[in-house]
Amino acid sequence: MNKIYFFIGSQDLYGDETLKQAEKNGRAIAEFLNDKLCDKCAVEAMPIVRNSKEAEAVSVKAVSDPACIGVIMWMHTFSPAKMWIKALQLLNKPMLHLHTQFNEKLPYDEIDMDFMNLNQSAHGDREFGFMCTRLGIKREVVAGYYKNDDVVAQIRRFAEVAGAVDFSKSLKVAMFGNNMRDVSVTDGDRVESEIKYGWNVNYYGIGDLYEIISKVSENEIDRKMYEYTNKYDMDTDNIAAVREQAKYEVAFEKFISEKDISAFTDTFEDLHGLNQLPGLAVQNMMAKGVGFGPEGDYKTSALSAVLFEMAKGRGGATGFTEDYTYDLTQNEELELAAHMLEVSPVFSSGKPKIQVHPLGIGGKSDPARLVFDGISGEGIAVSMVDMGNRFRLICAEITLVEQPKVMPKLPVARLMWKLKPDFKTGAAAWIYAGGAHHAVVSTALTTEDIRLFAKMTNTELVVIDEKTDLNALEQQLELLDIIAEKR
Repeated sequence: MNKIYFFIGSQDLYGDETLKQAEKNGRAIAEFLNDKLCDKCAVEAMPIVRNSKEAEAVSVKAVSDPACIGVIMWMHTFSPAKMWIKALQLLNKPMLHLHTQFNEKLPYDEIDMDFMNLNQSAHGDREFGFMCTRLGIKREVVAGYYKNDDVVAQIRRFAEVAGAVDFSKSLKVAMFGNNMRDVSVTDGDRVESEIKYGWNVNYYGIGDLYEIISKVSENEIDRKMYEYTNKYDMDTDNIAAVREQAKYEVAFEKFISEKDISAFTDTFEDLHGLNQLPGLAVQNMMAKGVGFGPEGDYKTSALSAVLFEMAKGRGGATGFTEDYTYDLTQNEELELAAHMLEVSPVFSSGKPKIQVHPLGIGGKSDPARLVFDGISGEGIAVSMVDMGNRFRLICAEITLVEQPKVMPKLPVARLMWKLKPDFKTGAAAWIYAGGAHHAVVSTALTTEDIRLFAKMTNTELVVIDEKTDLNALEQQLELLDIIAEKR
């Protein structure tokens, strides 16, 4: 199980009695948080830290423990921060600095200097915070009484995002084929992706998959068809086309299991040996948490897998989609997002239908796919782009809405949403920021989750929300370019 180490900072100045009480209090806080986060991770208190040697020792333990996904720092007393320098330079796990006290209220009638010296986080956390800032350490600071619901919620978010960052470090992505020819925004530096995020992205020929497809048995297809008919409405007489997709999914599952793959891409430009472009097969796999990006878009594929991991247990929906077209009725503008085939059924407002329709691209047989109308609610759309000298995340807050009218001739799954703060600003801001036409949409996650992920991975972030002003955004983007050039 994942673990978060809880560090208790102090020093030798206060004597054994005070130190024993400080460690006891720290362990009590760690135990409380462990109870609150036990479904996500274990919170384990470290021995109290009194000097540089002990600080270094607990940091080495955290760094060397593969189960440790992050650390919580708390200075119970004053803890001179020069003693933390080596420890902080060693530490490479996400950090939450918890600015709290063991006591909620001051004992006004009894407070004395012994109480002041023991309960001195207002002093110690500022000293420690300066050193983190001086060293340029990215961390999350949470302030408030540790038992308060809002503080626990912030710590839980940290644990969820830290878990996703840890997952990211061992993520493997398979590219069946390469990036779509002449397309720029979906391409990227795969070596830098592995250096920065841990994403191991490799090319596989479609023949590697076809070899597995050719060996899928009728019994395996039957079992997959049973799954389909239990989950979806069979709205087609072309059962052979549906069985073809079932065969693809069985093969995909075998491949990713054998290679320990968590995300993959394909492309309609490289389907040698396949009778259809994978549609229903990919949709059903995305619903199970497998990352996907079409046309060789490995960044969206990897990002979707990471955000799936982050959103586990939250409810809501998370998955890939593509910006397609607009309803530009003035002051009522809506975006229609879809794709040729691959939109996850987690976004369906009802029971998805399996249908078979022609696909006017790729030159293959009519593929089976899930068709549905999308859910409504507040959400985010997140895009990752390669700016040449750094990666950038763009996170736009959106409101998903029911489609105003039926679309009887549109043979694909679709979502509709409103841009914030309004269409003109939101669309222009996305384009100024270089956002792609592919994104990961989520109603489970919020901008705060993406902000924290960006901080933990030192990734540039541009947020588009109700407060977005285009002049300020353009200035922000210019400043980000200047900062990147100077690095």
